[in-house]
Amino acid sequence: MRPAHSAVEASSGLLSFIRYAFMPNHLGYCGGNDNDALFEHAVTRRASPDLAPLLAKFTGAMPYLRTIATANGIADPFDRRVVDAYWLGNALLDRVEAGVLHRTLEERFGRHLSPKLREEVLRKPPQGARPHHLFHVLDVYRRLEHQEIGMAAMENCRISWGEVRVVEASSLLVERQPLTLVEGRLELGPPAPERVQRTLSGQGFTDDVAPGDWVSIHWGWACEVLDERRLSGLRRWSAHHLRLANETL
Repeated sequence: MRPAHSAVEASSGLLSFIRYAFMPNHLGYCGGNDNDALFEHAVTRRASPDLAPLLAKFTGAMPYLRTIATANGIADPFDRRVVDAYWLGNALLDRVEAGVLHRTLEERFGRHLSPKLREEVLRKPPQGARPHHLFHVLDVYRRLEHQEIGMAAMENCRISWGEVRVVEASSLLVERQPLTLVEGRLELGPPAPERVQRTLSGQGFTDDVAPGDWVSIHWGWACEVLDERRLSGLRRWSAHHLRLANETL
């Protein structure tokens, strides 16, 4: 039985996508040249039909969103459930068949990888990989570079989570588990205090945040306050794809 669809979920999905895509776009890593417009839509919580074409310029994420949507019988790749599945992780990922993701990866990346790296990437869907952002970061993105990307890039690019300790004007002091390399394996270390940016020119996506809340973090930016369900999904699917990444690290 497919989850019920609602217009609210669809429109909120556009804004949710921006919350996670904003900072890497602001830094020039992905997407088009529409950062100011995207930011304005997100901070004012105003979705409109012209957003979808702007977000389609995020060509790294779009095929994953379409794969998740198709596997779940959802017409809109920017439906909030689909967006959450990609950035955070939820039950929609369980419905993506390994063969479908395998074909998608082969079509997109097969010719860009050496035979050895191609085999390492394409073996992951049968082992349980799903179209989740962390899978892309750890098992695809780092292999597409001409040289191995470092820990700092993987750490910044993954979606992490932190518990808010102090709310400041433009930042949050959070307790967050860093990504570490221990004896050749990627692990999440003990929680440590860290400041993350929450506003740009006085505006951001976490206006209602309070000490004790959990926030998602991408490239040092507080994306949104997480409820228990979204936090649980992010933890579960992050742990899952860390285990898979360590098999071919």
